[in-house]
Amino acid sequence: MARAIVLDANALLMPFQFKLNLDLELRRLFGDVPVYVPGSVLGELSNARDKHARAALALARKYQVVDTRSQGDDAIVELAVEKSAAVVTNDKELIGRLREAGIQVVRLRSMRHLETRA
Repeated sequence: MARAIVLDANALLMPFQFKLNLDLELRRLFGDVPVYVPGSVLGELSNARDKHARAALALARKYQVVDTRSQGDDAIVELAVEKSAAVVTNDKELIGRLREAGIQVVRLRSMRHLETRA
């Protein structure tokens, strides 16, 4: 079981796109564990054209933002390895990389709930 959670930009948009209670779902799956957001994700959300990006950016600041050496998906993988964390994402390319690295993936299911697979 993961000792922490890492959120990508995609995960931070979920509550606004799908009316998902992210905190409740994470607690249901993992209990009370720290939640991290790579600093590069804030930049990604700042430049996103999604209508929910501003709200997602505010949500991201609620969690522990961590500076990483890398950007984009590399930062997500780097932080997940460093923190022994699961990653919340629906990004297919990132999911492939995470699985190759043996990192637990948490995905949106039925647009209402999160599910996890090792």
